[in-house]
Amino acid sequence: MPELYPDDQKKVDAYLASNVNAVERKEFKPLRLLGIIFVCLGAITLVSYLIAIGHGVI
Repeated sequence: MPELYPDDQKKVDAYLASNVNAVERKEFKPLRLLGIIFVCLGAITLVSYLIAIGHGVI
């Protein structure tokens, strides 16, 4: 990585320390995400099953 001039490096350091883009985020919960995926998959499966019954496929 190329070296910056000292005054440019000071500007970069000041920007990074200012927390302009810092966002408070909730804790990631993988089991909740897995549950949402299973609920969506179940709903899609149910809809497709009902459509198949309606068209006489099953």
